[in-house]
Amino acid sequence: MTSPENAKTAERFTGGAALDLVAYQPGAVVSREVLKKKTGSVTLFAFDEGQGLSEHTAPFDALVHVLDGVAEITIGGAPRRVAKGELVLMPANVAHALKAIERFKMMLVMIREPAT
Repeated sequence: MTSPENAKTAERFTGGAALDLVAYQPGAVVSREVLKKKTGSVTLFAFDEGQGLSEHTAPFDALVHVLDGVAEITIGGAPRRVAKGELVLMPANVAHALKAIERFKMMLVMIREPAT
């Protein structure tokens, strides 16, 4: 059964409204978790130009869907420029980093199952 909170979030996702659920802020990275379950989560991020996440690893696979703007995502030391509409898989236990080349929004889908 769907909780009232999840139902409200689902309603806001219709019609491409995910862009409106997280706003740009000058000089900042803004995040909003919109779904969290034992098996994974969905988080929206808005990065101002020049902002990013330093190199780190995660024990789970993650899928990035670029919603707006342009960023550089480095995975395993290899940089890749990504833009609106692209999908990028960040494998578990591989170092990755992100930097907004221009204002950039993304949806991060984390699958919480240890890599085999």
